[in-house]
Amino acid sequence: MARTVAAVDCGTNSIRLLVVRQGSDGTLTELAREVRLARLGQGVDATRRFHPDALDRAFVVCEEFAGIIARHGAEDVRFVATSAARDVANRDEFFDGVRQRMGVVPEVITGDEEAELSAEGVLSGVRAQPPALVIDIGGGSTELVVIESGDRVESARSLDVGAVRVRERYLHSDPPTPDEIAAARAFIGSLLDGSGVAFRDVRTAVGVAGTVTSVAARVLGLREYSREAVHGTVLAREDIGSAAHHWVSTAVADIEQEPCMHPLRAGVIAGGALILDEISARVPAGDVLVSETDILDGIALRVLADGVRPGP
Repeated sequence: MARTVAAVDCGTNSIRLLVVRQGSDGTLTELAREVRLARLGQGVDATRRFHPDALDRAFVVCEEFAGIIARHGAEDVRFVATSAARDVANRDEFFDGVRQRMGVVPEVITGDEEAELSAEGVLSGVRAQPPALVIDIGGGSTELVVIESGDRVESARSLDVGAVRVRERYLHSDPPTPDEIAAARAFIGSLLDGSGVAFRDVRTAVGVAGTVTSVAARVLGLREYSREAVHGTVLAREDIGSAAHHWVSTAVADIEQEPCMHPLRAGVIAGGALILDEISARVPAGDVLVSETDILDGIALRVLADGVRPGP
């Protein structure tokens, strides 16, 4: 029997939707894949509360996604909230709003589960020679997952550093000053070096999510974003460093005018690029393989495997 499910990944910067149908023969058909920049994590690092404007943006997205899910007739929906929702005092306000608009109970998953779901999604779309390091740079956190032979997750680390956090904590000027950049790099580097990840042993580094795909779009010179073009791109060490240097040296207003750059990502892309650059500097080859399959695919696959999630 065919089955249609929906997965929602709500992060610090973006909210994304995937609707897939599994045929009676087990084949998967993608019915919808959408991403909206909501900046839900606006100011969370400083206030530990969701800002009213951020909630308004997120609820608009939820209403839109509810319509898409209904049109495709998804039987099961899983709404996963990650880093931003772990840190706030007014989480119930957000959860109640989601429940009212989408009829689903959001889940706040741990950093370890986030890392495992990300690895599962990545491996559904790319081949990576082990030991492989999956890099998922979000707005509030960065997941590092080491995968050994047989697709076995050897370790999963969730670091409290993301594109939004770096921007709000360190990159105060526009564009950032050299001292601000140095302080951000020092902070990122200290977390990476204390993560317990053996970067020197990595044979394949795989990057997912908005920072990595934005670097790929820039390197490829895309005028309009193409998921197909970006997926499978290998970013060289010098390309990653060049993109990071460009974005930390450019005013946000100018970044907003760049092709494939959403205005809400423009303000934080410098922070994300610094994180990617610091990781690239620590893996032997420095190259990063770009994957467009990620935690969103992992969530959908887990729903298909586990069955119905709890309703409101």
